[in-house]
Amino acid sequence: MPSDERPWFLYLIECRDGSYYAGITNDLDARYRAHVDGKGARYTRSHPPLRLLGSKSYPDRAAASRAEWEIKQLPKAKKPGFLAP
Repeated sequence: MPSDERPWFLYLIECRDGSYYAGITNDLDARYRAHVDGKGARYTRSHPPLRLLGSKSYPDRAAASRAEWEIKQLPKAKKPGFLAP
């Protein structure tokens, strides 16, 4: 499937120190592997991932970016619930 037709995903990672990292991608498996391998975001290089808490798909990058902004505004306790169906 061409990259412009693939859905975008908002994802939430729980880091080993208990913090959360939210990001967007159009290839969730590859992006999570990059975080685990220390080649993802600067934040996850210094706060290694423990597990992927969840993800939610969006039709395009703009929608995923808006959702990323929204989840980053929430208090930590509400972030996992943002991904609930």
